[in-house]
Amino acid sequence: MKRLFDLYSEQASKAVTKKYSTSFYAGVSALDKNIRGDVHNIYGFVRFADEIVDSFHGYDKETLLSEFTRDCFQAIERGISMNPILNSFQMTVNKYNIDHALIHQFLHSMEMDLNPLDYNKLTYEEYIYGSAEVVGLMCLKVFVYGDEAEYQRLKPYAMKLGSAFQKINFLRDLRQDYNELGRIYFPNLDVSNITLEDKLRIEDEIRKEFEEALIGIKQLPKKARFGVYVSYKYYTKLLKEIERRNAKALLKERIRVRDSKKLMVFANSYVRNSLNLL
Repeated sequence: MKRLFDLYSEQASKAVTKKYSTSFYAGVSALDKNIRGDVHNIYGFVRFADEIVDSFHGYDKETLLSEFTRDCFQAIERGISMNPILNSFQMTVNKYNIDHALIHQFLHSMEMDLNPLDYNKLTYEEYIYGSAEVVGLMCLKVFVYGDEAEYQRLKPYAMKLGSAFQKINFLRDLRQDYNELGRIYFPNLDVSNITLEDKLRIEDEIRKEFEEALIGIKQLPKKARFGVYVSYKYYTKLLKEIERRNAKALLKERIRVRDSKKLMVFANSYVRNSLNLL
């Protein structure tokens, strides 16, 4: 029975989420059980594409990404793939009628990572839209069970949240992106001579996006609101950890939130959600 293979595929995507991001996994675990699998399916697809461009050094990344892209859309068209990650992803795409343009835009941003770019404001925004905002939009389609009117209403907030998450990732991974991958995403930034003013400007930009995103999080359906809020709080905690460091520290270490603090974030978020205090 194909259902047995589909179940295995969903379990594979769940395992990818748990292995690659304990924080995101915790956030997904706080979603209603009826939509957790679909968000795992989206994450598995996104993570595998990201791994091609970030980790598979010594291999022909361009060919691998091209084949992954071809196989992705073939899976969506056929309704099946022998790649369990793509099989689970096509299930979610077809179930919620996720716009294929979002998938194309995401894969375009992955292509941008194949060769380091000198980002300006336009290409920076283009990359963030494709690498993060559209992922938030894919998840939003799941959160609203494919309701197009609700999707359009909450779309701007989902995009702001995805953008804020990505910019925090840029700050957190500044050392690795710059030293190991030769990437500088922030336009007009001299990473080797990053200043406090540079850091404060980026942090202020992120805080403003978080403020807008929270408006939308509060309006999400109950089945999705707590899980998204947990992820939001994890990232705001990470931002605070980054704010405590000086600019040069970003080039020396990868800032993270301790597990004990993550547990506190989860507990506090649970209480606030239960009491409708978001």
